[in-house]
Amino acid sequence: MNDKRMRQGTGPDGRRTVERLVAAWLAETERHDPEAAAEAREGWEGGALPERAAQDLATWVTARVTDTGFTEDEGPYVAGPVRITPADKDTVHAWLRARGHAV
Repeated sequence: MNDKRMRQGTGPDGRRTVERLVAAWLAETERHDPEAAAEAREGWEGGALPERAAQDLATWVTARVTDTGFTEDEGPYVAGPVRITPADKDTVHAWLRARGHAV
């Protein structure tokens, strides 16, 4: 990853993207696994996601990319509670790597 892409996940714009997507991820996780969500929320609010939560977030954001760049005729529409672009996914992954998580 180049410097510009690494900064993308760690600057103010990257932080806003991460905050927006973590909120959606935590809400979804709470519906399916309240214990994991509580552990992740505690880590998030304390400034350090546990490794399991970081991996779950990375996988979730990858699976939930909703803006694929395709038109309706070119590819599927992926429904989701928030708009997630491939760049958003890259931002979250860069943010996690900047905090020492293997993504």
